[in-house]
Amino acid sequence: MSPSNELTLSREDIVRLCERVEGAQTRAYAIPKLTDEYPAMTIADGYAIQSELRRRYLAQGHRLVGWKAGLTSKAKMQQMGVDVPSIGFLTDRMARPESSAISTADLVHPRVECEVAFVMKKDLHGPGCTGEDVLDATDYVLPAVEIIDSRYSGFKFDLASVIADNGSSARFVGGGRARYVEELDLRTLGVVMEKNGEMVAMGASAAVLGHPAEAIAMLVNILADMGEHLPAGSFVMSGGITEAIPVKPGDSIVARFQELGSVSMRFV
Repeated sequence: MSPSNELTLSREDIVRLCERVEGAQTRAYAIPKLTDEYPAMTIADGYAIQSELRRRYLAQGHRLVGWKAGLTSKAKMQQMGVDVPSIGFLTDRMARPESSAISTADLVHPRVECEVAFVMKKDLHGPGCTGEDVLDATDYVLPAVEIIDSRYSGFKFDLASVIADNGSSARFVGGGRARYVEELDLRTLGVVMEKNGEMVAMGASAAVLGHPAEAIAMLVNILADMGEHLPAGSFVMSGGITEAIPVKPGDSIVARFQELGSVSMRFV
């Protein structure tokens, strides 16, 4: 196995795998995980495919609105055998309004998770970005629900394949009440997710690397490795506080956040 930060794929392979992922995302069908064909694929290869995917979407007129951190809970990292979270990009076409009806026809295996989202007022650059730097650069936080959708068949995946699939990004909904970070203790926010009126998941924001700002700092440092930074105005999701809950047409979801209000949506 090559070190995770080394590219093993050729430019042709990167483009071909990007087209495979893009097809699965835009036409909502499942594909085998990429490492079935390329077992030596590294995390760096995954990010090369993700960057190519971002380039293609932006060329098609999608607008980059921000980023998200994934695999930020210690349990999830141990389960995946990794010591760093992953990141993915967010575009305007993934955003859905609060209380909207979200179509599942264009999704493969949709699941929902609660996250704290940050909106930045200053640019952030790594390496060496800290949670303190993040809080200082934050305009406000708000509650969000991410709808993730792994495009891999049989729900089988590994970190390199997940990164190539843009961290399973599909849709996101922000809502509730925006609050300044100094008004909150972001470590202890309680969150409850209800599906069709029944509680299905609960957690506290400390599940995200002890503090959601630490997840954003890690994201900024990963961006620095890619020669990128986090611009002011970015919308950034700090990673799932709760486990991801499967949804199907007819389900309604309400995520209730202590101090931040609630976010709701239904699936059709």
